[in-house]
Amino acid sequence: MLYFKDVNENREFSRMNQFIIRIKELWFDFFKQGQERSIKAKKNILYSFIIKGFSIVISLVFVPLVIDYVNPSRYGVWLTISSIVGWFSFFDIGLTQGLRNKFAEAKARGDDSLAQTYVSTTYVILGIIFLIVWLLFLAINSFLNWADILNVSQDLRSETSLLAIIVFSFFCIDFVLRIINTILTANQEPALSSLLDVLGQMLSLIIIIILVKTTQGSLIKLALALCASPLIILLIANTYFYRGRFEKYRPKISMVNFSSAKGLVNLGVVFFIIQLAGIIQFQTANVIIAQNFGTSQVTSYNIVYKYFGVTAMVNAIFLTPFWSASTEAFIKNDISWIKNSIKKYNILNLLLLAGGIIMLVLSEPVYDLWLGSGKVEIEFGLSLWGFLFFITLVFGAKYVFFLNSINALRIQFLSSLLSPFLYIAVAMVFIKLFNSGVSALFIASIFANFNGIILAPIQYYKIIYRNKTGIWIK
Repeated sequence: MLYFKDVNENREFSRMNQFIIRIKELWFDFFKQGQERSIKAKKNILYSFIIKGFSIVISLVFVPLVIDYVNPSRYGVWLTISSIVGWFSFFDIGLTQGLRNKFAEAKARGDDSLAQTYVSTTYVILGIIFLIVWLLFLAINSFLNWADILNVSQDLRSETSLLAIIVFSFFCIDFVLRIINTILTANQEPALSSLLDVLGQMLSLIIIIILVKTTQGSLIKLALALCASPLIILLIANTYFYRGRFEKYRPKISMVNFSSAKGLVNLGVVFFIIQLAGIIQFQTANVIIAQNFGTSQVTSYNIVYKYFGVTAMVNAIFLTPFWSASTEAFIKNDISWIKNSIKKYNILNLLLLAGGIIMLVLSEPVYDLWLGSGKVEIEFGLSLWGFLFFITLVFGAKYVFFLNSINALRIQFLSSLLSPFLYIAVAMVFIKLFNSGVSALFIASIFANFNGIILAPIQYYKIIYRNKTGIWIK
């Protein structure tokens, strides 16, 4: 009897062992099947999931920790100043996005010298631009009353002025050093780019924990912690990569050639206008909220934005490798690969829609569990409109990414001339006439995203399925 029992147990163990082996084989086969760009994309998606998982965990711990450290209203001050400083990213004049495409194109053609020229020129141009912008900001800042701008007590005037200087100074340096992220993404390695961001988050969290344990709440100390941490990581990354496997692309003054980089600059200007529209559309939200509802509501808006932004984050994990891979596929006329990729992203969008609905239903208990019961009041309507905004954003993103990757920017460029004005107009109408509260900002964002929701899908269909040229491909 004991003998048969042992035999059965051995059989069960053998079947389980075979099952595990088979799963491993399927897993490894999955990452070996397909074209080289598809294999690279799969690996980056897997790594990005792991990295973004850490990022989400850090964010979940970080937000309530900071709110406890400086209180919701002061955290709203930090968020609003950060948003205002973020507007100055338009001085990039679209160069990093232009670099992403041009670097990928040069690599696809095997022209490493031209790729290095693009990298070197971008570093020099952005370095000069942001040095000038920084000096101008220092000269102007003393005349600005940040207490009035942020709609807070005049007692905070000197503190908010110093806070603005700190945030802006670190921002200018960070923006130039962040070019390494663009190179990694253009090299179809977005996971590594995300890793740098997560390492910066981790360092910020460690410093914040130390501050909470050892000091009283301070906006200045918070700003130094949050601004210095990513800068340290970027300094290390620039040194490491340009002395290692990206040595042949290392920026050099001798490789700066403005005439050779004319295409980079021209493309950058188009991206600049599009980016400027995005900055106005997304970065003005905190200021509008602070002026109309107070800085505590800035915190509520950003909590909802972060919560439902998880859907966009998951979508971006899958979508980011698609940009540079599409550039290569389109240059090599591999249209079937592009079609198959879009079909897979449509399936992903349906899964994210289902996940978003579950997040919406569970939003209230999740907020209480995340932030602590009653610490931040968030109405269900705000969550509903946040969910709808991100679902529409996710839907259009795959088409916009593809069009960006092949420089088909004319229609997006023209729509970006209208979208910021539409955004602000719709926001104010819903605030003043319909009393929609903070939800008005999400409603306005949906209206202003008419390119991603309507125009970009049509343009993709015209190019890929109808082989149209003219305005569709420009």
